[in-house]
Amino acid sequence: MSSDNLNKVKELRELTGAGIQDCKIALSENNYDIEKSIEYLRKKGISKAAKKSSRDAAEGLIVISASGNKASITEVNSETDFVAKNNEFIKFCSDISNVALNKAISLEDLLNEKINNQSIKDQIIDLISKIGENIKIRRTDFLNSTKGIIEKYIHNNQNDNMGKIGVLISIDTNNTSEDIKNFSKKICMHIAAMSPMSINEKDLDVNFINKEKEILKEELKNQGKDNAMIDKILVGKIKKVISDNTLLGQKWIHNQDLTVDQAIKEFEKSKNITLTISKFIRYKVGEGIEVKKTDFNQEVQSLVGA
Repeated sequence: MSSDNLNKVKELRELTGAGIQDCKIALSENNYDIEKSIEYLRKKGISKAAKKSSRDAAEGLIVISASGNKASITEVNSETDFVAKNNEFIKFCSDISNVALNKAISLEDLLNEKINNQSIKDQIIDLISKIGENIKIRRTDFLNSTKGIIEKYIHNNQNDNMGKIGVLISIDTNNTSEDIKNFSKKICMHIAAMSPMSINEKDLDVNFINKEKEILKEELKNQGKDNAMIDKILVGKIKKVISDNTLLGQKWIHNQDLTVDQAIKEFEKSKNITLTISKFIRYKVGEGIEVKKTDFNQEVQSLVGA
């Protein structure tokens, strides 16, 4: 691609917000005429929605749908919290959450599912154009229990099924009484507040532990500790890291004198039952999203010489 044509791709993208490839196609179809290319993109419905879809979206809602022993959890992002309170946005979140529950599918498959004969990804484009903000379905997951119960919890809730933090938990037990459900809800609340990385040490990411060891070791070296002392101190520090980041090892938010594991054991003993946490999922709106500006020059590197 010549330098002049590359500059026109850049200009068209800045004017419309459409993707690099869409701009390249529009220009080649219209003899590199900017005005005709803009019209071409508008007719295809690319320009308006694409310009907004390039913007960062780190607000939104976590939505949960549950039925019997299965539940889905989905994060839908918007640019502002104001739009997250929009009734049309809320209905859209509810609709796709129900699809996720009934289909138990991946994010890619969810986007291709249809509601009222229109694919969800096309509905997103329509909603972007109507509401005026970028909207994205960021992630979705599903729990199904055949050995016990599924419990949910929504924190900072918009309604009973959606809010800023959502938690699902699957508990294996032969007792499905209200006492079990209420206790399971307390565990969900704990997970929402404390954000454990795994249920126990066995499930904790080895890379995370190794990285923490390196950091702690370097800190101790900088404090002037000798190698023999460092190895002894590391044992206790790593044990603390593990307990702080595993659900069963964390201090129980409802009684700081107990760990979650101890609280569960006390509950089992008082009710003469057994329960095992098999899995949990915790979503927080915008968690881990980095708001950044796209570098056009990096984005078009692949086109140079094309």
